[in-house]
Amino acid sequence: MIIALVIIGFIFLVGIFFYNSLIGKKNQVTNAFSAIDVMLKKRFDLIPNLVEVVKQYTSYEQGTLTKIVELRSKASSPNISNTEKAELDAQLSSNVKGLMVNIENYPDLKANTNFINLQTTWTESEEQIAAARRAYNASVTDYNNSIMMFPGSLFAGMLNFQAIAVLETAAEERKNINARELFNH
Repeated sequence: MIIALVIIGFIFLVGIFFYNSLIGKKNQVTNAFSAIDVMLKKRFDLIPNLVEVVKQYTSYEQGTLTKIVELRSKASSPNISNTEKAELDAQLSSNVKGLMVNIENYPDLKANTNFINLQTTWTESEEQIAAARRAYNASVTDYNNSIMMFPGSLFAGMLNFQAIAVLETAAEERKNINARELFNH
């Protein structure tokens, strides 16, 4: 009888350990996504400045500027899921990259101090977002490993912990960059 109680107590303690470990890892994933959210907010705050500086120099493709502002507005909405936020971020990145490439046609704009400072800040922001995405994916991988590997998988299954998808780069962004094409637009 005592041996059975010791075994049950041991299993109970191990269960508590794995449960707490899984909760901690899940919270790390949430925290890592929050870091991405903070960086995206910084980027969204930069967009109006970028649009205004570009508007001062050209009426370049008003549709592109409108699309960027529209995507920023949608992405800043508090009622969207993390998945939708990531999709809007990808669309926004693509549109802003296109804008930056087309700015090459405006030498006065490229020489403007405000634009140069804004472009530097933008680059730093993009690097911080990339770092936050790497940290998020590392947290997700650690969490997923914990719920998929034995013996954690036993407890994760009983406690209904589900795998979380890592952030992936869109197929379009994985292609090699052709510098000649960039400068011939």
